[in-house]
Amino acid sequence: MITTKKVVSKADYKAFVKFPFQIYKDSKYWVPPVISQELATFDVNKNPIFNDAEATLFLAYKNNKVVGRIAAIINWLEVKDQSIKKMRFGWFDFIDDLEVSKALLKEVYTIGKANNLDYTEGPVGFSNLDKVGVMTEGFDNVSNMITWYNHSYYVNHYQTHGFSVEKKYSESRFPFENVKPEFFYKAQELIKRRYQLKALDLKKTSEVMPYADKMFDLFNETYASLSSFVAITDIQKEYFKKKFISFINPEYIKFVVDKDNKLIAFAVVMPRFAEALQQMNGKLLPFGFLKLLKAKKESKDVMFYLIGVHPDYQNKGVHAVIFNEYYNTFTEKGIKTCYRTPELEDNEAIHKIWKHFDPEVYIKRCTYKKEL
Repeated sequence: MITTKKVVSKADYKAFVKFPFQIYKDSKYWVPPVISQELATFDVNKNPIFNDAEATLFLAYKNNKVVGRIAAIINWLEVKDQSIKKMRFGWFDFIDDLEVSKALLKEVYTIGKANNLDYTEGPVGFSNLDKVGVMTEGFDNVSNMITWYNHSYYVNHYQTHGFSVEKKYSESRFPFENVKPEFFYKAQELIKRRYQLKALDLKKTSEVMPYADKMFDLFNETYASLSSFVAITDIQKEYFKKKFISFINPEYIKFVVDKDNKLIAFAVVMPRFAEALQQMNGKLLPFGFLKLLKAKKESKDVMFYLIGVHPDYQNKGVHAVIFNEYYNTFTEKGIKTCYRTPELEDNEAIHKIWKHFDPEVYIKRCTYKKEL
């Protein structure tokens, strides 16, 4: 018999966060999260997303053993301000037992109907900066820190429970040797002169921080037209600055400004921490933090996390300026492989940006939708 339980105690939260360590313990491809960071994500006193959203977490039990988990999420900015009556769910993991996934999803349906929402979609997080999608292809590839990994049987569970594909995403990679400067060097020089632009060469985190708020504002402007986009609020900006910016190599954050020093484009790249996180197995202490610092300094693989261009400058080749800056930085650091985070398959503009690098799609994923 399957039973579900609402997460309420500290022990419950730890069980929720640690459950994936149980079902992926033998996987070579799963990348564990940092347990303390996962716990902080669901702490209403630490994560400002709870000013505008709510989450109810559930665990599923079989024979008194945890066999599944799910987070039922409502983003009220999305529901009230955008009139999108969507019930979100994420952090959805389960053993290969249809009754387990069915019981957990039932809890999501109940909350969605109680709040007069029209449909549910997942797996997604609270916002566009969270993890997204269930893997449908590429299970024999190592995941990374900003996406969910899952077993192949997950897809059958969604289909059996009457879900249909809502959005499709792809993840790609390319060897740095594919990057040929002749594709963008002359163009970026012309573009900088034509539009009176310049790239900022920032070496310290303290130099990056004054532009961080402007970057998140530009992120909101850049992605506002995409489906299911929810803008980052001011209080969330402070949270993300503390959580991410201070830990990213400052030379991996690129800004392009106009003659008035207004930010018109940005990009954020991170070292690929996958191997270090696997070695840490969820623990920062006593030596996990040192493994992350080592990877930050020495990793030869990088991950393009965010890239944004102001709507007034889109389709004007400004990305060439950004690529030129990265080419110089990556050449100096001996970077071998570039990875890209999940991108909507219907986002043609972003795919055009990368076409000259001959990227290989190595993972596909999607979100699933069901009417309530």
